[in-house]
Formats: sequence, C-alpha cells, structure tokens
Amino acid sequence: MKSPSSALSSGLLGVLFFAGSLPATRAAVLELSPLFLTSARAAIAALFAITALTALRAKRPKAADLPRLGAVVAGAVFGFPLLSAMALRDVTAVHSIVFAAFLPVSTAIFSVVLGEPRPHPAFWAFAAMGTGVVLHYATSGGFAASGRADLLLFIAVSLAGLGYAAGAQLARRIGGWQVISWALVGSLPVTASLALWNLPPNVGDVSLAAWAGLAYVSVFSMFVAFLFWYRGLALGGIAAVSQLQLLQPFLSLLIAAAVLAEPIDSAVWRVLAMLLLCVAGARRSTLSPAPTRAHAAPAARAESPSAPPQAPRGRVLNG
Repeated sequence: MKSPSSALSSGLLGVLFFAGSLPATRAAVLELSPLFLTSARAAIAALFAITALTALRAKRPKAADLPRLGAVVAGAVFGFPLLSAMALRDVTAVHSIVFAAFLPVSTAIFSVVLGEPRPHPAFWAFAAMGTGVVLHYATSGGFAASGRADLLLFIAVSLAGLGYAAGAQLARRIGGWQVISWALVGSLPVTASLALWNLPPNVGDVSLAAWAGLAYVSVFSMFVAFLFWYRGLALGGIAAVSQLQLLQPFLSLLIAAAVLAEPIDSAVWRVLAMLLLCVAGARRSTLSPAPTRAHAAPAARAESPSAPPQAPRGRVLNG
C-alpha cells in the first residue's frame, strides 16, 4: 500500500507545476489568441503523451473509461485552459489567482457527484467559509475586473474540478500518466487542427516571453503537472489531497510578482490567509469521513445470526 506521504508529495509536486500556469498564460495571451494557446498547448503536450504511451506500451483504455476521459478532456484539456486564457486578456494573473482558491472545493464537490465517499460535514462548513471569503472580497471592491472575466474564471474552475475528480478516479485503475496521455492523444485531431487554423499571422513578431509562456503551459501545466497530480489524488483521496491546492495561489502570486512584475495588493494576502485557515480545517476534517449506512451493516448482520458470512472483498492497488 502506498504511504500517505507518497500521495502528499505527488500532490505537492503537481501543485508546484500548476502554480506557474496562470502567470505563464497571462504572458502568452497578451500576444496569442486564447483559442490558439489552448489548442497549441494540448497538441504539443500530446507529442509527449504519444512518446510515453509508445515507449511504455500502454494498453488502450476500455470503453467504460471513455466517459471519464471525456470529462478530463472537457475540464482539463479545453475548459479551464480556454476560459482562463479568455479571462486573462482582461485581468491580471494576480487577480485570477484568487479564483484558484475555489479549485479544492470544486474538485471535492465533483468527487462526491462522481460517487466518492462524502467528507465529514465539517469539511463542507470550512469549504463554505472559504468560498464566502472570496465572494465577499470579489463584491466589496477588491476586484477591478469586469463581471465577464470573473464569470469565465468561475466556470473555468468548475470545469477543472470535474476534470480533476474524473481523472483521479480513472487513475486508480490505469495510472495517472495514462489518464492525461490518453486524454491528450484522443483530442489531438481537434487540438492540432485548431492550432493550425488559429496560427498567428505574424509569428515572427511574437515576443520570446509569449513563446516561453506557451512552452511552460504545454510541457509543465498540460503534461508534467498532471502526472503527479492525478497520482496524488488517486492515492490519497480526492477530497483530502485536493486541499493542497490552497498552496497554489501563494506560489502563483510569487511567480507573477517575480516574472510579470505585477503588484500584490495587501487585501489579496489577507484573503488568502483566511482561505488558508479555512482549507486547513477542511483538510483536517477529511480525516474523519462522514458516517454512512455501511457503518451500520455489522450490527444488522449481528441481529441475523442465520445469515451466511460474506467473503471479504479484494482490493486492487494502482501505483
């Protein structure tokens, strides 16, 4: 059995690589169209996926895996990258990073929707408190952006949560790197076509900073980060490990300030500090799952001594 430290270390590495996504997207989208950036990053990452799948002779996913792979494509390959890139044309990376605080809650919600065990009620209380903190800040003058950009970011985060939860479930069976690899390869005909169709007419005039942003989101955000992230979610539990994403805004802020020279409002730090307390409480509460009917099963069987004993179910562990 994998240790909890293995799940946490994998999850933290995923968060570390994700942290540069929004600043890199901001740098790229200032000169590249959101649709080109989204399709190009997925098409480039698919080349790494094809290499890995071929070299390691990975088995093709089964028909039963396709719905979850579809959710990964919708949320992680297209939804979050495209909508966040569209929003980042109107807002700064620092502004968008605050919305990343919703990712743990979004992922946890979709994990329950997809059939994962429900976290303890205290988890949802802390999650609601964190959401309320961000909403209060967003409506009290802390944001100077248009409602359109904020709406795009909310939808992007929601779709990302779906892609994370669905991918983590599938990773338990086929492995985290196979999940993102097959999602990228399956969408390659569409992403490659869109990238070529939306290729900038003045390629030579695009700055090195924009190309560097595209390179980062293609290699690290779209491929490397998911290798560790899906593995961590699969090993440590989706709701529990997803709370590590609270570290992502802090890391992203530092990257945005260092690379893009964007100012960091003191109110942003206060919001993120309060979110840290809320999500820390949510993370702790996941250690005590909510009671379910399954806990009452032993007592029910004790009242019926004539019932035949049930054979223990085996467990399949995936690394």
